[in-house]
This record gives sequence, C-alpha cells and structure tokens, in this order.
Amino acid sequence: MLNCYNRGCGQSFDPEKNTEESCRYHPGDPYFHDAYKGWSCCKKKSVDFTEFLNIKGCTVGKHSNEKPPEPEKPDKKECTVEEVKEIRPPIRPSMMERPSFDAPLTALQPTVAPSLKQQIDALAPAVVKDADANATIAVGTTCKNRGCGGTYSSPESNEEDCIHHPGVPVFHEGLKYWSCCTKRTTDFAAFLAQKGCSLGHHKWVADGDKEAVKCRYDWHQTATSVVVAVYAKMYDYTKSYVKVNPIRLQVCLVFPQQNNGQFNLDLELRGIIDVAKSSVDMFSTKVEIKFTKAEPGSWPKLDIPRTVEKPSEAPPAVNTVEKLVNKVNLEESDDSDVDLDDIEALRPGAKITELD
Repeated sequence: MLNCYNRGCGQSFDPEKNTEESCRYHPGDPYFHDAYKGWSCCKKKSVDFTEFLNIKGCTVGKHSNEKPPEPEKPDKKECTVEEVKEIRPPIRPSMMERPSFDAPLTALQPTVAPSLKQQIDALAPAVVKDADANATIAVGTTCKNRGCGGTYSSPESNEEDCIHHPGVPVFHEGLKYWSCCTKRTTDFAAFLAQKGCSLGHHKWVADGDKEAVKCRYDWHQTATSVVVAVYAKMYDYTKSYVKVNPIRLQVCLVFPQQNNGQFNLDLELRGIIDVAKSSVDMFSTKVEIKFTKAEPGSWPKLDIPRTVEKPSEAPPAVNTVEKLVNKVNLEESDDSDVDLDDIEALRPGAKITELD
C-alpha cells in the first residue's frame, strides 16, 4: 500500500487497483486571505481550518505517490548598509517672515497657584522684618534699586515711589541695555541715565551679591502648541517675570531664601509664536509657559543657540569707571554726587576699582 500525495486525498492505495476514478483531490494550491481558507481550483472556502481540511476534492483521477512541487517563494534580497535609505518627511519652508530677536518684549500676566501664594506670602513678612531689624538707615543713603537714584531723608521716604530697573545690565555687540526693557544705546552715560521701567518701593539695604540659581527646564510640543516647564520651588511670584516676543523667551525667577538669587533664561525660539495666545502658570514646583505656534508644524529643537561674546582680558568694570570719571569730571569737582560705592559691577564677580 502506498500513500497518495494528491492534495485533499490523504488515503493509502494499491498500485494494482489504481484507476481513473480512485482518487478525489484538489489540483490547485491552497490560499489564505482575509481569514478565509480555500483552494485555487474551486470556489469552496471556509473561515474554520478544520472545515477547510474536510473540503472534498473537485477533481477525480488516479492516486499518486509523488509529492507535488511546493509553490515557489519569492527570493529574499539582502540589503547592504549602502542601499539603506533614510526617509524623512519633507521640511516645509516657513511662509512667514521671521521677526527680529530685538523686537519689543511683552510681559505675560501669570496665573499663580494658591499653594505658591501661601508659601511666599507667609515667607515675605519674616524676611522684611529681619531686614528692618538689622538695618540702620542713615540720612542721604541712596536707593539700591538699579536706575532709581533716590535718597533717604526721613521715614516718609519709604512711602515714595521707586522707579527702577528690576533686570540686569546687558552689553552685547556694542549696545548697552537692561534685560527688563528694550531701550538700547551705545553711550554709557545715556545708559546710566535711562529711567526705570518698573514701579516699586525703595530698597535702602543691599541684598548682597545675587547668586545665579540653577534650575532644570524641559519642553514638549504638539502640531499647534509648545509648552516650556521650568522646575523651581520657593520663588517669589511678585518679583519673577516671563517676557516674550514672537521668537524670544525671557524668564527671570527670584529666590528670596537664597539671598534673592536669580535664575535667568534668555532663548531665541526655533519657530514663531503668537504672543497674544501665550500664557504662564506659576505653581509651587514649576513655571509652565504655553505658546501657540504661528504656523502648525514640528520644531526639531526648542531654541537656536546664540553666540555669546567672551569678556576681554581687561576688567570691563574699570573701563566703565574711567568713562564715568571723564563724564562727570570727578578730578575737578569735589561736590560730585557720584559715589563709587553705588556703582554696580557689570558682570558677576567683577569689582569696582577706585582710580587715583
């Protein structure tokens, strides 16, 4: 007895009794498509594999003990590294003209979480009380806020308005300006004479050197928005600010418990944003800044790195004092109102040197 290899038969047969009507089989190939199982030689098909095996053959003939040829499989072509091509979506050029980095900045009005308000409001009276207890203000003491120039004459001076610059001085490509406003000049005397941009109270006692506080920040995006998160705790929401223009982000966080140290972030954004649709949320653990993209799309990075000029070997503070001396002519007048102790260094770590 031999085994019949015709598809759909599977019986054993005697070669001497093998006739043209002994075997019922499928001459075609099996196929499987969309959960259906059937034969290419007939229209019978089923979704159940057992029923597919029990489908009777559509052709009658002799048994055969020769295995039918297997269907040819497509050749697998092995690709080399040189043949592998990286496919990236096309980068669509911007349809908008990119604004200037020095365009006017807009201060965003933050939404402050109640938990942060409770922490800072409870801390502020204690800090002010300690400062007043240890300070003896002499008549003629100048206000330590940058750009103010007011003097202490009596306790009523505490009630006067203080117009000052809350930011830091910036010197870039020959221009001199404050980080809190956009007034720029190339003349140092005009820079010193710039009127403040913020209204507050006089500060008769200096805070000391403000340390640069390090904070971690991260970002994520969708097709139409960008969210920047700066992770920080115990920052003063009344002194901290976030300013933006269509391609620039400027963040300043003040930490009263760290000797009024500051975290400053100044980035040129990779894309263009809609300033009117931007918002800021201040929480007890982070500052979350939300932007709406002016053009839908994906940014490869958050910002465009900007080159920072390296300071020259000569201390810039000394050169500035020399210019200031020439302007006010300290050598000829003993009644000058300029006090070298009131001049602040232009960069962290710089010292004011009195000239002979």
